[in-house]
Amino acid sequence: MLKAIQLGKNSGLLVSRLCLGTMNFGKPGTGHQGDWTLTLDEARPIFKAAIDQGLFYFDCADTYGQGACEEVVGALLNELLPRDEYVLATKISMPVGMGANQRGLSRKHIMEGVDKCLTRLGHDYIDHLVIHRHPHGIPGHVDTPIEESMEALHEVVKAGKVLYLGGSSMFAWQFAELQMTAKMNGWTPFISMQNHYNLIYREEEREMNPYCQKTGVALTPWSPLARGILTGAYKGSFDKGSTARSKGQDRMRTEGLYRGAMDFKIADRVVEVAEKYGNSPAQIALAWMLNKPEIYSPVVGVSKISQLEDLVGAADITLEADDVVYLEELYAPVQNLLSIGFS
Repeated sequence: MLKAIQLGKNSGLLVSRLCLGTMNFGKPGTGHQGDWTLTLDEARPIFKAAIDQGLFYFDCADTYGQGACEEVVGALLNELLPRDEYVLATKISMPVGMGANQRGLSRKHIMEGVDKCLTRLGHDYIDHLVIHRHPHGIPGHVDTPIEESMEALHEVVKAGKVLYLGGSSMFAWQFAELQMTAKMNGWTPFISMQNHYNLIYREEEREMNPYCQKTGVALTPWSPLARGILTGAYKGSFDKGSTARSKGQDRMRTEGLYRGAMDFKIADRVVEVAEKYGNSPAQIALAWMLNKPEIYSPVVGVSKISQLEDLVGAADITLEADDVVYLEELYAPVQNLLSIGFS
């Protein structure tokens, strides 16, 4: 059973120790993850199992499944839980249509985007609104003045449509600039950072993770299992995928994210340590992350109840210091994905 924890040190919001990422729920065939998407009826038992395990923090985005993800997540939460018993996060900024203003973090898109999120979700407010990228890191959109973005985000909070704000993958200096802009103007700051971090992509340890730890911002990493690499789904190479996701159209995205020469060798060590502890590789990879005090509620994705139950068990694992060193020592610096365009 997962415990409830305070999300960082800058708010009173409580979340579960793990967050359920819902990118794979929606309408099959719709969106970039369409070939491994679960329908509402297929997702329902997973949501029920999550709730039974004490997981009450759910993350989605407007761009997942071209809006279908929010529709499924909102409907299931409305069906399964009273509104005050869960925390719902969604994200905006990525393209949601072909229109010139259907993306980005302009005042226009923030106002319209939040309203459309609420409509799809069937909710009156969003607990935790995360900007999917920095205002200048959105493909195909102009560099919106950060003052415009931050003021508009503050206004949706003051309107009662959003309760808390979070950021996602960007450079640490960019995040610091956004936070200082909010502070100087009396606007709502971010309480969390959902960044890209796991055993085979640790570039965030240089600046973003220490900055967030120092300032009390909660780190809620995405892809803690490296899209299945750390679970053994690829069995040592990208052409040996053993799951629908690792063999489907989404594999290209995985190959773009993970380019390190040591990636699969590190994954092999995860398997070794898992055998020592009598746990699964997924549990060990997640336990490594949860053992770090700056990490609060990693965003995990599952397609089966058994996977969910497995990951919940990771919260009870404490790794010995020598095993942490063994898991980490092969890591070699890789090019920061943000520096070459997109993470």
